[in-house]
Amino acid sequence: MSEPETEDTMIAALLREREGLVQLGKKDRVAQVDEQLKLRGYKPRRTQDKPQTPAPPTVPPTPADLQKTEEQQRTEPPKGRQPQGKSAT
Repeated sequence: MSEPETEDTMIAALLREREGLVQLGKKDRVAQVDEQLKLRGYKPRRTQDKPQTPAPPTVPPTPADLQKTEEQQRTEPPKGRQPQGKSAT
């Protein structure tokens, strides 16, 4: 979340609430919060309803990438395996 644009705690709380309502798509509640902000003398510095640019989609890791990560995290061989070259006699 972004920092509030005011030092007034009530307005800051309303702005946080409004941001959450916008993300949930609750336009009727956003209008109610806007009304409360207006009553408290808040004037936005920028357009509040402007949708943020979504982040570009990420490429999911391949199974080989996942396996490499697991091997890098392993510090000792799995239990039940004997080191190569030693017999269990």
